[in-house]
Amino acid sequence: MKFLFPLLALLLAGVSLLTMVRAPDWMWAWKLTILAGEFGHWLALLPLGLALVNGLRPASEGRTLTLALCGIAFIGLLRPVYSAYRQSAHLPAELTAAFGEAAPAGPAFEPSRLYRLGGGPPAAMTTEVFARPDGQELKLDFYAPLRASVEKFPDPGPRRGAPCLVVIHGGGWDGGDRTQLAGWNSRWAARGYAVAAVSYRLAPHWIWPAQREDVLAAITWLKAQAGQLGIDPTRLVLVGRSAGGQLAAAVGYGARDPAIRGVVALYAPHDMPFVWSVSREDDALNSAKLMRQYFGGPLTAENRDLYVSASSQSLARADSPPTLLIHGELDTLSWDRHSERLTTRLAELHVPHYYLRLPWATHGFDFNPDGPGGQLNDYAIDRFLTAVTR
Repeated sequence: MKFLFPLLALLLAGVSLLTMVRAPDWMWAWKLTILAGEFGHWLALLPLGLALVNGLRPASEGRTLTLALCGIAFIGLLRPVYSAYRQSAHLPAELTAAFGEAAPAGPAFEPSRLYRLGGGPPAAMTTEVFARPDGQELKLDFYAPLRASVEKFPDPGPRRGAPCLVVIHGGGWDGGDRTQLAGWNSRWAARGYAVAAVSYRLAPHWIWPAQREDVLAAITWLKAQAGQLGIDPTRLVLVGRSAGGQLAAAVGYGARDPAIRGVVALYAPHDMPFVWSVSREDDALNSAKLMRQYFGGPLTAENRDLYVSASSQSLARADSPPTLLIHGELDTLSWDRHSERLTTRLAELHVPHYYLRLPWATHGFDFNPDGPGGQLNDYAIDRFLTAVTR
C-alpha cells in the first residue's frame, strides 16, 4: 500500500510527458496523447487531488517523491493550456497578415470554454445522393446554414446564398465516412455556413484518382443544386482531415476552379513520393500498406506520375486557393514535416497561406473542439473562412 501513491503519481507524470515528447508508434499511445493534450486540464485535477490527499497523510516513505511527481504531472497536463494562451496572443495578427482583415471571431482562446460540457444543438441535416463519374451513386450529408447567421455574409444586390464547406473525411483512404465529427459540422452551420460532408470510394478496391473524381462530382452536384440548397456556387471551401486533407489540397489545387475560395488541411500529407519515402510497415498505421492500397502499388518509375498527380505540393501554382494548414508537432500518424514542406512551397509561390503549428498536439487533436488545440483550430478556421468567402 505504501507504493500506491508513488505509483499513481508516476503514472500521471508519465501521461503528462505526452504533451512534451512524441509518443511511441502505438495506437494506444496516440490516443493517450489526445487525452493528455486536449483533456489534460480535466486530468490535472487528479494529481492535484492526489497531492492533497498525500499531504494529509502521516509522513511516510515516498511522500516527497509522490508530491514531486504530482507537481510534474500537474505542470505537464496544463502545458497545452499555457501554450495555447500564449499562442492566442499573436494568432489574430498573423492571420490578418496572411489573409487580410476579417470580421472578429471573438477571442482566439477562452479559458471558460475548456470545461464546457456538450456542444450546441445539431443542425438540420439531410442525406443527398449524387452520381460519381461512372453513374453509380454516392452520398453526402448536407447541413443547412442557420438562416439567422447568414446575415454575417452581406451581399450587394440579390442574395447569392451561403458559402459552402465541402468536408472530406479522413481514415487512411481505406476507412472513415462522412459522419465523422457531425457535431463539428453543426457548429459551422450554426455560424451561417452550409456544410456538405461527402463520401468517396475507398481503397484498396478503388485507387487514386477515383477519390478525386468523387470529390469533383460532389462539387459539380452542389453547384447544380445551389439554388435549391440555398448556397452560393461561387463560394466553396474544401476542408479535410488527415487523408481528407490530402484530398482537399490535391483537388483544390488541381481543379483550377475559381469557385474554390480556399483549402483547409488538418494534419495531412501533401507530397506523395515523399510520403512513400518515409512510410514504414511497422508504424502505428502500417503507412507503407496504406500507400500501396491507395495507388495500387509501391512507388516506381512507371507509376511516379500517379503519385505526383495526388501531390498538392507538385500541383500548387501562384493562383492556387488560399490555404490554411494545421498540424501538431507531436503527431505520430502523419509527420508535421508534411505541412512544413507545403508551407515552404506556398511561400515560394506567394500563395496566401498560414501554418498553425501546435507544439503539444497530435493527430486528431480537434476531437475536442473546446480543448486548447481545438479552440485555436476553431478560431483560425473561422477567421480564414470569413476572409476568403466575404
